Amino acid sequence: MDATAPHPAIDPQRYFEGVETASERPEQAPVCLYLETTNRCNLLCTTCPRTYEELEPSADMSWGLFTSIVDQIPRLARAVLHGVGEPMLVKNLPRMVRYLKDRGTYVLFNTNGTVLNERNGRALIAAGLDELRVSFDAANAESYKAIRGKNFFNRILKNVRAFRELQQREGHDKPRVSAWLTGLRQTVEELPDFVRLAAASGIKEVHLQRLVFFTDHAIGLARPDQALYERLSAEEATHIDRATALAKSLGIVFSASGGASEPGMSLKRQDKHHANGSPWSLCRRPWTVMYFTANGRALPCCIAPFSQRGYENYTLGDATQQTLREIWTGPAYQNFRRALKSDQPPAACASCGLRWSL
Repeated sequence: MDATAPHPAIDPQRYFEGVETASERPEQAPVCLYLETTNRCNLLCTTCPRTYEELEPSADMSWGLFTSIVDQIPRLARAVLHGVGEPMLVKNLPRMVRYLKDRGTYVLFNTNGTVLNERNGRALIAAGLDELRVSFDAANAESYKAIRGKNFFNRILKNVRAFRELQQREGHDKPRVSAWLTGLRQTVEELPDFVRLAAASGIKEVHLQRLVFFTDHAIGLARPDQALYERLSAEEATHIDRATALAKSLGIVFSASGGASEPGMSLKRQDKHHANGSPWSLCRRPWTVMYFTANGRALPCCIAPFSQRGYENYTLGDATQQTLREIWTGPAYQNFRRALKSDQPPAACASCGLRWSL
């Protein structure tokens, strides 16, 4: 199949009709797509696998591949336009947002903010972007460089402040802008300062994001000894408590799902079936979400790229060669779902339920 052209056999309105109801064959299309608009990035983050190896050939998702995927789910509820790269490096990004918004889809993406400027900011506002998540990952330039690999901290602050001033000056409610910090033992003490930084930048929403790490094949700072989730010391908890109180006083929404287990946040469930530890069996992403790389490879979720070296370990299909229905209901996805419900889950999922990023 030509990746630059829509799939010729698709009837979008009837595409997923007739899919039988069974545990490994979902009765409906996915409600959310993760579309890796690019796997290129201008940073060298110590918590990201692309810093340490080439996961796939460098690419931006072509317009033809993008539309051929989106057109197959005409009633898509949610689209996340990021993967392991920086979405704002993609020239077609505002056009992609508009294409999705014209279909009534809620659209968001994470950005490092390094190339956010008035021109592309206005383009995203005009396109109707719903949510812009800025990954700062530090409260000062020194920590930022240690975690993100380059000295762009002050540039990002300037860019985000200018964008928020533009929104406030012209009365634009969307996109909703939030600031994100990955929960690392190395930087948790900066959390109150991070809240102050967000407030000074005009941001009203702050999130402490849970670190995605795996014991085997650990990368950079994405290691067990850096994780906070269910490993929080009393001293570290005080930093979260201070940040929570400070955010409240500043009128900022603050979520610390990365710090501790909160009701509804953890996949662990204390009942007879799961008491011995099979949290992965509660994950419903393979029944609701599809993730496509910039080259069209179908992966089970956004965490999969972090879990094993080599995408061949958990590739579920190829959107340049198959329809989404063929992938979604095909044997690879069925086998993946079946294993997820068993005591021998896919390797990418074995410990994910204990430490996945929300």
